[in-house]
Amino acid sequence: MKRVWITGRGEPDVLQPREEPDPLPAAGELRVRVEYAGVNFAEVMARLGLYPDAPSLPFVPGYEVSGSVDVTGDGVDPAWKGQRVTAVTRFGGYSDLVCLPPDLVVRTPDSVPDDVAASLPVNYLTAHQMLHRVCCVRAGETVLVHGAAGGVGIAAVQLCRIVGARVIGTASPSKHDFLRSLDVEPIASRTTDWPDRVRELTAGRGVDIVLDPIGGTSFRRSYDLLASGGRLCCFGASSLAPGTKRNLPAAIRGMIRMPRFGAIALMDDNRSVAGVNLGHLWNETEMLRPQFEAIVSHAAAGLVKPVIDRVYDLEQAAAAHARLQSRQSVGKILLRPGGENREHLPL
Repeated sequence: MKRVWITGRGEPDVLQPREEPDPLPAAGELRVRVEYAGVNFAEVMARLGLYPDAPSLPFVPGYEVSGSVDVTGDGVDPAWKGQRVTAVTRFGGYSDLVCLPPDLVVRTPDSVPDDVAASLPVNYLTAHQMLHRVCCVRAGETVLVHGAAGGVGIAAVQLCRIVGARVIGTASPSKHDFLRSLDVEPIASRTTDWPDRVRELTAGRGVDIVLDPIGGTSFRRSYDLLASGGRLCCFGASSLAPGTKRNLPAAIRGMIRMPRFGAIALMDDNRSVAGVNLGHLWNETEMLRPQFEAIVSHAAAGLVKPVIDRVYDLEQAAAAHARLQSRQSVGKILLRPGGENREHLPL
């Protein structure tokens, strides 16, 4: 088998493919022969040494895969064998074989292709947790989605559309036509006056929900845009990693700029601030599994349709990370063991 390891902290070239013996599942595990593995910004942060939950170096990154079960271990229902599946991997996904317990493995419906299936777990679970469990989105509400053309952003947009919420999305101007095709009202993300534009679009009222993966001063600006009863959900800190290199001064500056929200001010403002870190929820299977199954069902029904930016060969994981950090991608970036480097989305 082949796996990609993070061998040190730094630029994408610290991602190194290695040939290893094929693993066998332990008792209580099954083995998935991987068709596609998802690439996420948390793995970039881990590569830069800015993700506190990452294993000790060296380690194999990767939170999500699609493929088929080819071996089951003792204690696992043998009916899993031969099933197409979508799975959360809790690291280790950059591989062509993955052994894991079936807790967060879901059968992939026949109508859902493997590349779509691999695009679902992290992005759509994150968006679903924020919108439905944390922020309780409702029809007619206005949701501001930062990074709306990214993987989580597109997932959030599509989930908002299912319930009938209005979406305003930040992105670079080159992505605005794409967002309009999703019925998103786009605003430029890298200008200083984007909060003023949000106020214009909402006639000064503000928004009901903000989903913010940026961190730093963005959290404060997002909070200030909340209407009465509004909810800010923080789910990342991409501003701590502005380039492909590890930049501790930039990370420290970003941390210093993070706002502190006091309880009295929250009560007086009638606003809420919450956070989501999906990596800290992997053991909460009773919470996540029903959401995961609902998302896969939405995909089978055509209610959610992940947008795939590019597919890279597994050996090209470094190029995939560079693409993600370039902020030029639209939608999901995937790795494919033995696959061909392809671009899916015409821009």
